[in-house]
Amino acid sequence: MSANSLPEGAAVWHSLEVDKALDLLDSNADSGLTPQEIQQRLQKYGPNELEETAGRSTWEILLDQFKNIMLLMLIGVALISGFLDLMALRAGSLKPGEVPFKDTIAILAIVILNGILGYVQESRAEKALAALKKLTSPLVRVIRDARLVEIAAKELVPGDVMLLEAGMQIAADGRLIEQSNLQVRESALTGEAQSVNKQATLKLPEETDLGDRLNLVFQGTEVIQGRAKVLVTNTGMTTELGKIAAMLQSVESEPTPLQQRMTQLGNVLVTGSLILVAIVVIGGVIKDGGFKNIQELLEVSLSMAVAVVPEGLPAVITVTLALGTQRMVRQNALIRKLPAVETLGSVTTICSDKTGTLTQNKMVVQSVATNNKTFRVTGEGYAPTGDFQLDGQKISLEQSPEISALSIACAVCNDSVLQKEQGEWAILGDPTEGALVTLAGKAGIEKDQWNSKLPRVAEFPFSSERKRMSVISQVEGVATGEASSRGVDPAIANFLQSEPYLMFTKGSPELTLARSTQIYLGDRSAPLTEEQRQKILAENDQMASKGLRVLGFAYKPLAQIPPEGSDETSEQDLVWLGLVGMLDAPRPEVRAAVQECREAGIRPVMITGDHQLTARAIATDLGIAQEGDRLLTGQELQRMSDQELEQNVDLVSIYARVSPEHKLRIVQALQRRGRFVAMTGDGVNDAPALKQADIGIAMGITGTDVSKEASDMVLLDDNFATIVSATKEGRVVYTNIRRFIKYILGSNIGEVLTIAAAPLIGLGGVPLTPLQILWMNLVTDGLPALALAVEPPEPDVMQRPPFSPRESIFARGLGSYMIRIGIIFAIITIALMWWAYQHTHAPGYQGNRDAWKTMVFTTLCIAQMGHAIAIRSNNRLTIEMNPFSNIFVLAAVVVTTILQLMLIYVPPLRDFFGTHYLTLEELGVCIGFSALMFVWIEAEKIFLRIMGKKAV
Repeated sequence: MSANSLPEGAAVWHSLEVDKALDLLDSNADSGLTPQEIQQRLQKYGPNELEETAGRSTWEILLDQFKNIMLLMLIGVALISGFLDLMALRAGSLKPGEVPFKDTIAILAIVILNGILGYVQESRAEKALAALKKLTSPLVRVIRDARLVEIAAKELVPGDVMLLEAGMQIAADGRLIEQSNLQVRESALTGEAQSVNKQATLKLPEETDLGDRLNLVFQGTEVIQGRAKVLVTNTGMTTELGKIAAMLQSVESEPTPLQQRMTQLGNVLVTGSLILVAIVVIGGVIKDGGFKNIQELLEVSLSMAVAVVPEGLPAVITVTLALGTQRMVRQNALIRKLPAVETLGSVTTICSDKTGTLTQNKMVVQSVATNNKTFRVTGEGYAPTGDFQLDGQKISLEQSPEISALSIACAVCNDSVLQKEQGEWAILGDPTEGALVTLAGKAGIEKDQWNSKLPRVAEFPFSSERKRMSVISQVEGVATGEASSRGVDPAIANFLQSEPYLMFTKGSPELTLARSTQIYLGDRSAPLTEEQRQKILAENDQMASKGLRVLGFAYKPLAQIPPEGSDETSEQDLVWLGLVGMLDAPRPEVRAAVQECREAGIRPVMITGDHQLTARAIATDLGIAQEGDRLLTGQELQRMSDQELEQNVDLVSIYARVSPEHKLRIVQALQRRGRFVAMTGDGVNDAPALKQADIGIAMGITGTDVSKEASDMVLLDDNFATIVSATKEGRVVYTNIRRFIKYILGSNIGEVLTIAAAPLIGLGGVPLTPLQILWMNLVTDGLPALALAVEPPEPDVMQRPPFSPRESIFARGLGSYMIRIGIIFAIITIALMWWAYQHTHAPGYQGNRDAWKTMVFTTLCIAQMGHAIAIRSNNRLTIEMNPFSNIFVLAAVVVTTILQLMLIYVPPLRDFFGTHYLTLEELGVCIGFSALMFVWIEAEKIFLRIMGKKAV
């Protein structure tokens, strides 16, 4: 068969015999490919590399920041202002001491600063593909032209014969030709932590799941032990890793709710501003009967355009989100993308892994069955403390000696070590065996002591075919003929007559029981009856139905050490000891977190690769699912169309035996139903789903670099409760963002209306210059807005459903509040402006006749201070609130007021900002008018309280 007729991306290599696979790829297990064949295939398939699609360049990202409609309007304002200054400079009409182009420079500086802020947030390069590439091996050993050679991994082609040994990272997907004790860690691909025993001779059904393809190896996985010869079947983007890379790059990044709302806000503000500018210009031209005052009308228009744009808003939002990330880190949630802070507050569905997130990732024995009795075992984690209970009552081990006998088997037939590290009990070794060592400790059986009493002399190791393991131990004091002087420990005295060795066996309950002919009764062994056998099998089924992982234990006295490889004959006529059922126990704090989710209107969903019975048991225990709730398995999901999945996705709270690639379909189905999804993941295969989710959450402890790079948030403690805490923080951040948007835009509307009113009511000149407006928008608005950003949460923040992520920024009364307060602002300021104009133009006035403009400027600024104090709560009066619960607001008000007074009374600042000296009487009038703003907002709260309404 020629290279041109090779199968394209075949997904059925696991269903072919080795010889058939070699024939299809026209390869030879002993000699590999010839140089000519290699060259042909390199040309056809290309190098064994992950390909990257072209993304936006750094310059494109930077230029995109200046396509924002508000920044474009400011750029236009700056250019027109610069043109007017240039004309004035040429005409020699600048006022004495006036600095030309200062408005243009200030506006452009703000534009550049906002552009840089946006660029910094957006330019964090997606490094998920780079992390994927790290999983590929740089060098690989292959057989080519009947010679063993070492080549670069990118030179591999389908049909190559690759050699593997312990410690290697696998460089391509392949079909095993032969293997010896090969174990591969595939957790990066499948999410399963335990290594997989591979077998070359298997021929599997086509529908076999990826994690169960025991005759294949995959790129990016790691050889733990053994060696193998592999036929390369897929390279580059056709490997399983390549498919993930393709999925990862196909997922489009959607703007976050906050970004969508800010775009909407910009469109509304700019449109409204342009309409108002048109009205003022047209009205002025009609009023003047021509264009004789067009320059003055242009200056008014420029001031209005600057006033409508909240220049300080992007900086305030960025700082608010950054402060939110700091608070979240203290709660073990690391935010990788700044807008995700606010996005968390919109989450309606949390899809969580089971192992390690909802559970402790620590197997804990829950139940023990011996001699027709089933005992419940208490205790948390790996701590060897707990009780054995029968019918809810604690029992002593003297009453049930068979528990001690079973616990000895758990300790001796075991390769794990229990130790205390920094005050915490931990396991070195397999978690399942760790649970057994902990069980033995609860029964007073210390593994180290019993290893010296029953030193291991031989073993039959576990294999996936046998589904059991056995250890042979020498009985202290018997084998040496010293039984009479030293004696045998009473706990095992009834195991023996005079045999010098004991064999302990553990494994599949059905298979271990099938090899047992007797049962241990606590003081002796007796023949195992058929009735007892059926009861044991029924108990095994009962434990399994509760989601427990069940192991069976037995022993056998031996006269001599059995020869190596004699497991089939030696593991017969066993004495049955009992069953042990264990579970990856739920985290104690998760139940409360799930309940908090429910109260907050957030639906928790469990997605796991584990058995459906285990998944249901944990989900029911935690309150994620109720008895009888729908459960969907990976195989059922595979058979569903996208439309069928979408119809069922709101009804399913548990997904079991799900492979990570199914997560992407689940997320997309939920999103099509309008849900806002947070998704957890830790494996390489989880990366596309994490990127697709509205909030992708990677595991900080068990997560791969690929999953972390694809995520928006990393859980530093891998704990579901941390997601709920972060969601609460997201809600607080969004509430505070809305609060300071109300604060900033209410005053902006007041500024615009005030500026527009000046020429229409016949006052000479523009009351506010662009520079003064920038001062108000950046300092007078900005500092109190930052202080409002750290306002503590309302008590009921997690007792309400999430607000719709698609709601308008103006929803729930924010738009009407801005317009209402803006109009009140304008009425107060226009009234002041009218009085001040008459005052400064009265006969005999000693000051500068333009001082009325400074009074307008001062009134607008100080009125905002009262606004900042009043807006801290939508419903509570200021006198009902603790003024020191947010000390930053008080500090911002004091500092901003002092800075404002400095612009009036410090000569260099007065000259630069174009203000004029005010007498104490004039300043008092400004403060009096400003106080009316505070009084109005407090009066609104009283009115709403009387009407029985509550502002949201």
